[in-house]
Amino acid sequence: MLNEEFKLVVRKYLPIILAFLLIPLISYSFWLFYPIRQLEIVVIDKSVTNDTYNEHQSFYWILEYQKIQNMEDRYYDFTEDYYGYHLASENEPAFGDDFSKLTEAEIEAKIKPVDVLFLADTYGVYKNDLNKTNQKERSSKVFGGLNQGEIKLVREAAKQNKTIIVEFNSFDSPTTKFNRTEIENELGIKWTGWIARYFEELDTTASTLLPKWLITNYLEQHDNIWIGKGPGLVFVHEDGKVEALTYKKDYQSRIPEIRTPFFNKTGFQLPEVVPYPDWFDIVLIDRGYEVVSYFDINPSSEGLEKLKAMGLPRFFPATVVKNSDKGQFYYFSGDFTDMKVDLGSAKFTGLPILWRGFHLVSDYKDRESFFWNYYFPLISQILEKAENRVTN
Repeated sequence: MLNEEFKLVVRKYLPIILAFLLIPLISYSFWLFYPIRQLEIVVIDKSVTNDTYNEHQSFYWILEYQKIQNMEDRYYDFTEDYYGYHLASENEPAFGDDFSKLTEAEIEAKIKPVDVLFLADTYGVYKNDLNKTNQKERSSKVFGGLNQGEIKLVREAAKQNKTIIVEFNSFDSPTTKFNRTEIENELGIKWTGWIARYFEELDTTASTLLPKWLITNYLEQHDNIWIGKGPGLVFVHEDGKVEALTYKKDYQSRIPEIRTPFFNKTGFQLPEVVPYPDWFDIVLIDRGYEVVSYFDINPSSEGLEKLKAMGLPRFFPATVVKNSDKGQFYYFSGDFTDMKVDLGSAKFTGLPILWRGFHLVSDYKDRESFFWNYYFPLISQILEKAENRVTN
C-alpha cells in the first residue's frame, strides 16, 4: 500500500520536480554555449566602503550575464578590476589607486586598448564610512574626488573616440570647482549645484533616513521651522542651502518618475515610467545631447515657483547621450548603479525576463525592481552600441 501511494505521489509531482531541475539546467546550458563577447572596460569607483561593492557590482553582474570578457580572456572581477578605493585584506592594507601620477603619454597608452570608460562614483570614502559610526554625519575624507588624472583620461578617451559613461556623483564635493569646470567643459554638461532626493517621511521623529546635517541646515535657514510631515523632495545645494517640496502641495507625482518616451531619437527601449526614490543631481546639457530619459515630479504652480526660485527647470535630465566625432558620452543623473543586495549568479540565460515578472516596475521600495526594469536594459543596450562601434 505504501509503495502504491508513493508511486502516485511521484507521478503527480514528478513533472513539477523535473521542471525545477531542468529549467535551471537548460538556462545554464544556454548561457554556457552563448558566444563570448570582448570589450575592454575601465571602471573608476572611489566610493568602495564595504565588501558589497554596491557602487559598481551590479554593472559587473551585467558584464558576466552578457558574457563580456576583457582582452585577457577572463570575466571581470568586481572585487579587483576597477580603479579607486580598495579595502584592506589579509595580505595588504587599504589603498587608493587612480591616474593622478600618470604622464600624458602613459594615459594615452592606457586608454588606447579601452572600449568603454565608466566613471561610476568619485565621491570618495570618509572616515565614518569605514568606522561604521555616525554615518549620517559628515567626516574627514580618506580618499576621493575627481582629479586631473581622470580628466585627462576622459579627454584622451574622447580624442580616441571611445564610449564614455559618467554617473552621479562625479561633480560634487570633494571634487574641486576647478576640476569640475574642466570635466563639465569636456562633457558638455553643467551641474546646477543642486542634488535632490525623495523621503517617504519628513517627520524627524519618525524617519531614520534624514541626515542630521540636512536637518540642521534647513532649520538654520528657515527660522527654525521644519518642513512638515509626510512624503517630500529635499533639494541640497553645494553651498549648503536646503529647500524642500512637499507631496500634493508642491508636486503631484509622489515619487520622482523617470520617463522614457516610447518613440525616442536615441532608439533605447525602456519602460515609459519608472519610479526613482534615490539621490540624483540636476544638470544642464548642451545641444549635442539627446535625452534618453528625464525626471518628472509633476509640480504644482507653487512647486514651479519654488523650482524657479532655485533656478531649476520643469524637467530634469535623467539619462542623456551625445554622439560626436569625439566619442560617445553618456551621463546618468541618478545613483543608478548602486545596488546593496546580492543579485546571485549571472550564469543563467533568461533571468532578467524571469525577475522582471517578480519585481513590479511600480514598486519604488524594491531596489531590484529598478535594476531589472531600467538599469539592466539601459546598460545592456549601451554595451551593445559600444560593441557595434568597435566592430563596425
